[in-house]
Amino acid sequence: MATSYSSKNIAVLEGLDAVRKRPGMYIGTTDTLGLMHCLWEIIDNSVDEALAGVCTKIRVILHNDGSVEVQDNGRGIPVDTEPKTGLSGVEVVLTKLHAGAKFGESSYNQSGGLHGVGSSVVNALSSRFDVQVDRDGKTHQMQFHLGHPGVYTDTDPAQPSPNSPFKKTRKGRPTELAIVGSVPKKQTGTRIRYWADPEIFNATAHFDYDMLIERVRQTSFLVPSLTIEVENEYAPEDALQIINGEVVNREPADTTVSGENASTYDGQSAVSDADQTADRDLDNSAMESAEPETDEVSTDNLEEDEAVSETTRAKVAGEEAHQLANMPRLQTFHHEGGLIDFVDFLSHGEPVCDVWHITGHATYKEETQQVDANDELHAATVERDCDVDIALRWTSGYDTEIRSFVNVVETPGGGTHVDGFLNAVTKQIRSTMEANARKYKVNLKDSNQKIERDDLSAGLVAVVAVRIPEPQFQGQTKDILGTAQVKPIVTRITNKQFGEMITGSRRGFKVQAQNVLEKISGEMHARIQAHKAKEVTRRKNALESAAMPAKLSDCLSGNDDIAELFIVEGDSALGTAKAARNSTFQALLPIRGKILNVEKASLNQMLNNAECSAIIQVIGAGSGKDFDLSLARYNKIVMMTDADVDGAHIRILLLTLFYRYMRPLIEAGHVYAAVPPLHRIALTGSHKGELLYTYSEEQLSEKLAELDKKHITYDPDVQRYKGLGEMDADQLAETTMDPRSRLLRRITMDDATHADEIFSLLMGDEVPPRKQFIVDNADTFDRSQIDA
Repeated sequence: MATSYSSKNIAVLEGLDAVRKRPGMYIGTTDTLGLMHCLWEIIDNSVDEALAGVCTKIRVILHNDGSVEVQDNGRGIPVDTEPKTGLSGVEVVLTKLHAGAKFGESSYNQSGGLHGVGSSVVNALSSRFDVQVDRDGKTHQMQFHLGHPGVYTDTDPAQPSPNSPFKKTRKGRPTELAIVGSVPKKQTGTRIRYWADPEIFNATAHFDYDMLIERVRQTSFLVPSLTIEVENEYAPEDALQIINGEVVNREPADTTVSGENASTYDGQSAVSDADQTADRDLDNSAMESAEPETDEVSTDNLEEDEAVSETTRAKVAGEEAHQLANMPRLQTFHHEGGLIDFVDFLSHGEPVCDVWHITGHATYKEETQQVDANDELHAATVERDCDVDIALRWTSGYDTEIRSFVNVVETPGGGTHVDGFLNAVTKQIRSTMEANARKYKVNLKDSNQKIERDDLSAGLVAVVAVRIPEPQFQGQTKDILGTAQVKPIVTRITNKQFGEMITGSRRGFKVQAQNVLEKISGEMHARIQAHKAKEVTRRKNALESAAMPAKLSDCLSGNDDIAELFIVEGDSALGTAKAARNSTFQALLPIRGKILNVEKASLNQMLNNAECSAIIQVIGAGSGKDFDLSLARYNKIVMMTDADVDGAHIRILLLTLFYRYMRPLIEAGHVYAAVPPLHRIALTGSHKGELLYTYSEEQLSEKLAELDKKHITYDPDVQRYKGLGEMDADQLAETTMDPRSRLLRRITMDDATHADEIFSLLMGDEVPPRKQFIVDNADTFDRSQIDA
């Protein structure tokens, strides 16, 4: 049915009301991510001061009343009057969208936050927002409720609350900045404390401490001159202090930015209580004469659905407080090494080379809108500065980790800076590989033998950062850099410096470059082989695709969903296992003792090793980045080795192979370790013919003591198995292979990072750390836990 439509139907949202009406347009979502996005906007504004070279310290305080405070010792938001609006700089920045110094070139050459858009949006979405600025020897204060300026009357100024009475400044009238303290003339800085509005954010939105720490740590890498502290008031004062990941002893934390630019939050240390009272009374009387109405925070009863939300919100808040109470009281981050430290932090596994560092500066021209003398916007061509900072390294694995940033804003989707970097690296590696084709076994006549980006990105860890004024992002969430002029600059700088590194012409890079090129060449050959294998698999049955190793005793085809591959140690165990297995679904592949340690070997060495290549061929799903779990011929891969130290060593070597080149098998829970018994106890007397098995010396002692206590007799000559081959087929089936009675240990990826570190430590090239590990753990070593 048609309805009338006239001018009275048009709603005009003024000021920050539009933000509260459509918050998703500004912060993406109103859940946890949106809540954290507000904090990023405030932190980024402080970081921009550090990028401008005028801030050395930022402190983020998680108050135990649910509010968050960000302090910095930058220049402080301007407190003088902005001539066009007649408002103070503080009020303009915090109440006007698209207002701030970062839209021009006079104050910020590079910035991440859009000063005025971010801060004003956070202000609009906060039930209370307080700001204090140290400038000109004074501490200036302004307060807001739902984005509207005014004055809160707190019962206890040391315990501010969004529920305190609030008097709003009359519409259209500038708000006077309250002077709440005095500071030294040279002291400057900004302190912002806000309470997120529960009416905006949904009931399940919660503060993510881990996300904050990750963001702060990341920023400390990007701005090496900056120290960032995170104080958590939920934790006890004597809780841990952590500096760059290291636990240190500490005194109870001071909640102010230390050093020359320091001031308490409420300014009470700088002026007397009487002076504050007088100032507050004057402000209140002036306010009352202008606008007698008082906007009190509403305490109306909630509707039933709102009550449900409040119950959920209270539960989430309780869980959040409990989580924060178990976190460190104070964490400090400062990384003078910058991106080099960042790449080192992100690297896992054995490094193929050192961290390589690329830096450079260039200028470019860009057409943009500039304000002329008549305050009108006109198109103008301006010259921009672009600083490029890149750190990269290859590791022995095949996972790729490329992090990219513009100023301090992460760009998860990449953009023109990442495209320029990858284009240059690809070009240089291809040309170097072609120039050394014989050395790296590249057939230039074969069009398939060409380095692709996947080959060079395997094991690559890189951080690509550029600093430019007024970057163009795709959307307010800033996921992708769109400034086109950045791409050729990054390409040119990377081409020159990376080219000198990868060719070995730069001093100290020759051996490292060879290691990198060997790895990339190996990835290329592995990709080509995997592609050929896939093509064959598409045409033929897996058993017909290629000649399987002669030593493979396969199971019947058609049982892939339940098929099991037992990797058996030695030919003697193979004979027993053949008689013990169920050939319908159990296959056997013997290996000759200890296989190649792939942690120390190159990709080519691994592929040329008979045992490793046989395992990869039999499983049938490829290796490395080309591993396809859906092509695996077996549902379970079972490592069946002797229950001794040598057997445990073989399991570690096999696990290293699976972890490095067939990791999805472990991630999906398809890899197992058989648990054969160590001892056999033959019962006598009334229990004659019964056998008991134990799996450790401790368990044997306990079992014998139990039998003695129950007066059950047994043959005192307890058999100790030296290997699987000593078992009868029936015993091996019962204890190790029959699904109805066997014991298997599933290998999981619950702690992949820790597993990676242990593999690198125990199986890598670095001998001193391994030696130190053995020395440190010799006294507490438990042989029974060798692969627990």
